[in-house]
Amino acid sequence: MGLRTRRLGETMNRIYEIWLVAASFLIANSGIAFSQEDGTQPLRLVQSIPLPNVKGRLDHMDVDVKGKRLFVAGLENGTFEVVDIDAGKWVRSIPGFKKAQGALFVPELNKLFLASGDDGMLRVFRGDTLKLLDSIHLEPGPNRVVYEPRSKLVYVGYGGKDAGKDYGEVGIIDAQNDKHVGDIKVVAHPSELLLDKAGKTLFVFVSIANKLQVVDTDKREVRSTWDVTSQHPGDAAFDETTSRLFIGTHTPAELIVMDSKSGQEVARLPTPEGMDGVYFDSLRRRVLVSGGRDLPVGFAYVYQQKDADHYESIGKIPTRAAAGTSFWSSELDRYYVAAPAHEKEEAAILVFAPQD
Repeated sequence: MGLRTRRLGETMNRIYEIWLVAASFLIANSGIAFSQEDGTQPLRLVQSIPLPNVKGRLDHMDVDVKGKRLFVAGLENGTFEVVDIDAGKWVRSIPGFKKAQGALFVPELNKLFLASGDDGMLRVFRGDTLKLLDSIHLEPGPNRVVYEPRSKLVYVGYGGKDAGKDYGEVGIIDAQNDKHVGDIKVVAHPSELLLDKAGKTLFVFVSIANKLQVVDTDKREVRSTWDVTSQHPGDAAFDETTSRLFIGTHTPAELIVMDSKSGQEVARLPTPEGMDGVYFDSLRRRVLVSGGRDLPVGFAYVYQQKDADHYESIGKIPTRAAAGTSFWSSELDRYYVAAPAHEKEEAAILVFAPQD
């Protein structure tokens, strides 16, 4: 072996040793598993589906379970992207939106409701063909959209500062006839909407006011207003079996667990910065929180529910830069994270499978 070859080998070994020490330090101090190959993490990346030519931030998602399609809001792209999750490929774009945000697929009506914030529109498409059926004009700010199957009503949050008002509104839409039939006044622009299974109670989270307002849907009025102690509550999830709300906040980045009957906060845990998605896996009793919006690295945090008041952090899974938004499908048993285009990487949907 020549002197040059020997020195090169020594240099490569030294580089490897330095890299290994650095990697070990980062892993030890971040709590992130070095590899998911051993199955120790509660989520395992199983697929990455490219979204070609989609630029800027990605926002909310919804799924057509039977048709195996995922609808993804390209907020800055002015589009909703359609992904064939069975084939693992992008299918098409639905263009023409100013700040594409909320997505809601209603299979029983074969309709897709898509919210566009800056032009104040909730557009209704035929579910199978994606042909435009109706355009419902509200005011600026339509964002979160939820459906109540018994009354066949859609609730959509809008208004507030986006509409130049000092209050927000929850619009009520007759989903069968695509008509705006009423509004519920709330303290400011809603950042999240959650319904109970009976459709009688609507939880309205208001980020700018640090409030949660509880709405009686029969009376169409607010019956309770509760403070959220950390600032800027955004996304949330609901475990109705234990009467627990899971609230992601931005300042500080925390997961707050709240009693849905009293408004009492019973637990809080650190969560990823740039939080933009909170979901509950009822089968495994786990809370899933994604974060990383506007940050050079993204994560999905997973918490195990021990009982109604006690939770344990069981995983911090790296995703991708600025990948804040996520979606959990209990029917498909998959967790989807929307990763925007970054440097030389095109936008993609990261598909995770839960690990028991």
